[in-house]
Amino acid sequence: MSTTAVAPLTTEDAELLVATARRAAEEAGVTVSVTVLDAGGRLLAFRRDDRAVLISGETSTRKAYTALQLNAPTADLVDAVQPGGLFHTLPTALDRPLLFIAGGAPVHREGRLIGAVGVGGGAPEQDHGFATAAVQALA
Repeated sequence: MSTTAVAPLTTEDAELLVATARRAAEEAGVTVSVTVLDAGGRLLAFRRDDRAVLISGETSTRKAYTALQLNAPTADLVDAVQPGGLFHTLPTALDRPLLFIAGGAPVHREGRLIGAVGVGGGAPEQDHGFATAAVQALA
């Protein structure tokens, strides 16, 4: 059985993700932080506008990390962590705590997980839209 290699998320891809999310946020009049992680959870790109709330940088990173670890948009995971949800007892003693607020999205290439993007600073629904726009820019 042979395995076909999938190109990893590159710094150029990461820069496109950041630029697209930032542009979508600016068009909505929102200042955000954007984090891009590779498949191993390493930071590939990060941008925090000086006008953004300081915590938005940590928020965007945790959203990206959560989307990467669970290979799902964080918007889809909100109900899963409620009492009785699939992840209600999921431990958060990983490298960093998970964050179940919309705004994180996994990045796939040829059906394989290659990284994640996280956006923080707007309302959760807005951040989700900015992250989704960024991922679609790579398609």
